[in-house]
Amino acid sequence: MHTLNGRNIIIGISGGIAAYKSADLCRRLMEAGADVRIVMTRAATQFITPLTMQALSGHPVILDENEDNADKGPDNAMAHIELARWADAIVIAPASANTIARLAQGRADNLLTSLCLASEAAKAFAPAMNRVMWQDLATQANCRRLVEHGWLQLGPDSGLQACGETGEGRLLAVEDILAQLAQHFNTGELAGVDVVVTAGPTYEPIDPVRFIGNRSSGRMGYAIARAAAEAGARVTLISGPVTLTTPEKVRRIDVETAAEMQQAVMAQMGGCELYISTAAVSDYRVKTPAAEKIKKSADSLSLELVRNDDILSAVAAHPLRPFVVGFAAETQNLIDNAREKLLRKKLDMIVANDVSAKPDNAEANQPAIGFNSEYNALHLLWPDNHGEIQQQFLDIASKQTLARQLLAIITEQYRNRQTHEQDTA
Repeated sequence: MHTLNGRNIIIGISGGIAAYKSADLCRRLMEAGADVRIVMTRAATQFITPLTMQALSGHPVILDENEDNADKGPDNAMAHIELARWADAIVIAPASANTIARLAQGRADNLLTSLCLASEAAKAFAPAMNRVMWQDLATQANCRRLVEHGWLQLGPDSGLQACGETGEGRLLAVEDILAQLAQHFNTGELAGVDVVVTAGPTYEPIDPVRFIGNRSSGRMGYAIARAAAEAGARVTLISGPVTLTTPEKVRRIDVETAAEMQQAVMAQMGGCELYISTAAVSDYRVKTPAAEKIKKSADSLSLELVRNDDILSAVAAHPLRPFVVGFAAETQNLIDNAREKLLRKKLDMIVANDVSAKPDNAEANQPAIGFNSEYNALHLLWPDNHGEIQQQFLDIASKQTLARQLLAIITEQYRNRQTHEQDTA
């Protein structure tokens, strides 16, 4: 279940005798490395106590009655919007006939259904009910509607039911739920493709203890590397100094300066097919770093800076040029600056993000985005096969959620470019 490692997963528990199996699902997801939060309907609390689920998950359970006065932190009961952004996946297990009907109708009359409507995370439901309720035409129609809307249906299973009858409607076995979730995350869309991702800042030395750097945390790049590995790519992550854990199935090369990053990147160009540059590379370096620590003796200090080579431009101009995706971190004129960079550097796509304190159109309750944040919002620009610039906006979400959305679009454009080049060859 390695693809569940590091996932933010919400288990939604609705009313039904199978709710007791949610405890095992929680435990197994955590054993697989997932970070789990629990949301329970009022009916669910009649079958299993919130205290049990809190003890298993290590976090307070989110209930309908504490939505209005909840703390906003991720370790307490979160408002449904914040919780929706946090999640990589929402799994409703068990999903009662009533809850399935509510979701199919797009209702938001309790915290769980509101959460599902407000989230862009992957969503799955595991039906559990009496066999006659399951076979009812209305239930079947509701399930089909959810699947048509992108939900993953997990089960149900067949066998002896709590009512004493035998038939279809039992909650799918926990190990099967986990296996299907893991398979859902592992898309295979980039199977066999060599992908290089750069991430994090670079540090340019002033002396042996000081440097010029920036605020990049590397989170976006690491999230993209993880998403690419999930999609089956062979991923090389070239990382500046960060405190993040290397995603599974990703080869990591650590660098510090812009020159080291450039050397590492160019060494990969022989086999690289898709290059995604999220690193915040220093534009300038100190011309002559001091060999010893500079003592604080004068009232001012002048440093002569020289420009670093442009790694992204070098990749785009390489004879073995891959599909090139750049990032533009801006504090003003976001779209105009990104468009200019896209055209000037002859990129295949550019991803622009606002790294100011908060975007101009952000609402008061929206989280900060960009550097040192768990969240982001992205503007994508790329030229189509006729040279016309296309745009797409990905609204505020967790960086891991955005990474998967972004990679799906990158993959589509990468495949389109391959097809176009074959057709025009």
